[in-house]
Amino acid sequence: MIETEVKIKISDIKETRKKLLSIGCQVDREFYREHNIFYDFADGRLEKSRQALRLRRIERKAFLTFKGQPQKSRSFKVREEYESEVKNYRHIRKILKKLGLRPTFEYRKKRMLLRWGRVKICLDITEVGNYLELEGKRSDIVKLARQLGYSRKDFIKLDYVQMIKEKRQQNQSSSSSKSSSSSSSSSGNSSSSSSENSSSSSSGS
Repeated sequence: MIETEVKIKISDIKETRKKLLSIGCQVDREFYREHNIFYDFADGRLEKSRQALRLRRIERKAFLTFKGQPQKSRSFKVREEYESEVKNYRHIRKILKKLGLRPTFEYRKKRMLLRWGRVKICLDITEVGNYLELEGKRSDIVKLARQLGYSRKDFIKLDYVQMIKEKRQQNQSSSSSKSSSSSSSSSGNSSSSSSENSSSSSSGS
């Protein structure tokens, strides 16, 4: 099937939830935790072809999802997607390993599910912030977004993997810079201390 969705960055989860309920959105499920693991072959062929294989765990349930290449769209993320529930989480991980697939990326998030007509709504709390995810027909997504005070300019096509990878790389670069700076500072202090000790020794003699 073809999945069409967008993300919208939000600042306040509680206020957004109130707003969604006020316009008639129905709660399908209150907040729960997800653990997502992405798999690829050693040569990275899935990532190179912009495809993805995800194993998602929600409490005792697990789902395996294949995502095809994103299709061209200015405002929406559109891609082929097939998902199936997995009964034995440990066994499917072993099967994936035997097939030559290995975990390449993972992240966790908290999610609440709602529905507005034919639009699936997700309220997400992630390490890159809070987001509203709308999935359905393009026209329905636009209508709902307008009712919530958003326009196409607010639509985000990036997926969480892209956003989280970017943030983690930035954090890593920042940590490396601080570590390097701290090391240089320590080295400078050490040199200064050695110089002072040498000077003291000379004047004593």
